[in-house]
Amino acid sequence: MKALPVQQSERSPELGSRLRNHRLRQHMTIEQLATATDLTKGFISRVEREQTSPSVASLVKLCRALRVDIGDLFEEPDTQVIRLDEAPEVDLGGAGIHERLVSGPDLEKVQVIRASIEPGGKGEESLYTVECETEVLHVISGEFVLRTSAGEFELSPGDSVTLSGHEPHSWRSTGGPAEVLWVLVNK
Repeated sequence: MKALPVQQSERSPELGSRLRNHRLRQHMTIEQLATATDLTKGFISRVEREQTSPSVASLVKLCRALRVDIGDLFEEPDTQVIRLDEAPEVDLGGAGIHERLVSGPDLEKVQVIRASIEPGGKGEESLYTVECETEVLHVISGEFVLRTSAGEFELSPGDSVTLSGHEPHSWRSTGGPAEVLWVLVNK
């Protein structure tokens, strides 16, 4: 049998990959999706690889089987670009530290703070907590010490620490200036 020529249409190029992502999130194989929709595995594979477009009827079948609203496939992703020099300044305390919120200001589940720390910069003397479930600290440059009730952790460029947001801690810069990222994660 001769292979049929496949032509790319003028549709949104993300439709197939979005369908594939929904299928994978459902832990469903192409064969299972084909059975659930009465479509062929080959057709579903071509749709996922952006080699063909599904008809409206086929798209409805796929969305029903994947339990996703058709409109969700066409929504523009919420993408925000935050330029460091335009990121809002924040102040979580400490001396010799300049912090900027580099994640989208509307995000509730995660906040990313980039901190520039002067030589000798330090956090509060007593250990404190930040309101979040989990904190991740990543050292971009410089030397940095994280103090917790479990002890002190000396960190160098490239090092990361993950700790509970309920764990009291503080910090200090050792030596020259340091750049760090604080990632605060909420449920």
